[in-house]
Amino acid sequence: MPRSAMSRDAVVVLLEKNRGKRGIAHRERSGRNGLKTLGIGLTKLKKLAREIGKNHELALELWDEKYLDTRLLACMVDEPKKVIEAQVERQLADADFWLLTHTYCQMLLCRMSFAQDRVVQWVKSKDDVKRRCAYLLLYHLARDDKKLGDDFFEPLLDTIEKRLQKEENWAKDGMNAALMRIGMRSRGLNRRALAVAKKIGKVEVDYGDDNSCEAPDVVKHLTSPALKKKLR
Repeated sequence: MPRSAMSRDAVVVLLEKNRGKRGIAHRERSGRNGLKTLGIGLTKLKKLAREIGKNHELALELWDEKYLDTRLLACMVDEPKKVIEAQVERQLADADFWLLTHTYCQMLLCRMSFAQDRVVQWVKSKDDVKRRCAYLLLYHLARDDKKLGDDFFEPLLDTIEKRLQKEENWAKDGMNAALMRIGMRSRGLNRRALAVAKKIGKVEVDYGDDNSCEAPDVVKHLTSPALKKKLR
């Protein structure tokens, strides 16, 4: 994707043109932790991000706008190689909303060179947002990093087994997803993750009053015939 030449003002005008009344009403019901919103959905924001292109300086300006939409877009147009650890610390202090945390990890943080180190550090953090991010990052590492050995994941499975049912709501959601993804990496991790999932039992996550989503059934996923065939 080419580097964007668009200014902050031009992007704000573009976002205003895509304001959505239904989206605003939905996000007002679901909460935004004090952020304003233009009600633009993720699918539309991703399309706009492709049109705008990558630009680190623009991303920093968009984050400071204090709209949920501009911060989500900032995650999408930032340049991971230019993001330093101090920026991550500052932005995570302002990311205490589940959709923003998820998008920050999925679109930006998982692509940074220090993601693996942050998993190891943040699983021990007293900060809810950092623990959420640790397990969201762990999900992406389990899915995408083929160089990591089983020995990286095994101690983290122990932590998930001990803590999941006691965790903060969205950290629990991240833990459950990470557990499922780790169990898809190898036969050894599948057996271990399946044993952990059975011991933990059903996972309940509050996805909001108007949301019918349920936490994935890890046991069901890890015992699927398709996965068993793949891991032979």
